[in-house]
Amino acid sequence: MRHVPAPDEGLRIDDLTYRIGGRLLLDRVCLDVEPGQAVAVTGPSGSGKSTLLSCVLGLVRPQSGTISAGGQRMTGLKAGALAAARRRSVGMVFQFGELLPELTPVENVALPVLLDGGHQAQAEKDAVELLEELAVPHGATPTGVLSGGERQRTAVARALITRPPVLLADEPTGALDPKAREVVAGQLFEVCRDRGCALLVVTHDPNVAARADQCFELQEGALIATGLEARS
Repeated sequence: MRHVPAPDEGLRIDDLTYRIGGRLLLDRVCLDVEPGQAVAVTGPSGSGKSTLLSCVLGLVRPQSGTISAGGQRMTGLKAGALAAARRRSVGMVFQFGELLPELTPVENVALPVLLDGGHQAQAEKDAVELLEELAVPHGATPTGVLSGGERQRTAVARALITRPPVLLADEPTGALDPKAREVVAGQLFEVCRDRGCALLVVTHDPNVAARADQCFELQEGALIATGLEARS
């Protein structure tokens, strides 16, 4: 399961500009996230944090600028090529997990591999390995009866199952209680460093942001370094 990144793998955002309804959300944003590095972006609601992630995923198209993930250019691609690039290069953790509650954790985690034509036995083996590393029960219990923290750690495992060089997380602890928040945040950052993923986290939580190697605040379309130091 361990992924050894190539030197050029990581997330590269260069001169990214995005406007909507006459409002400038991203103003020539530049950001590099190296393999194994974690970067957090904070800012008030509506400042453009989730829009930045949507641009990386190709869900919205910026007016200008380029994005590459894992050495794969993400901007300027047609729909089919973009979908293929996203499957290869980017994993995503959503605030509410977006899991299928009737499936077991192993089935949820293995699903992206199976939908991409992967081998079921290997996908389930890799899913069990990830779930064990993240301390999630992986028996026949439906995911819907797990605790909030266990469900979110399952979502982290699902995002990592395809071994993406880049992992995005949109408020990954926002729906959790304080104890679960600390556990999920700690394991999210640790597992990405272990696997050499470039991790970009959007969060309102300063304690989560402080775990990153670098932290920026999105202000009037620009990324401003906050000076927060990473902590374990």
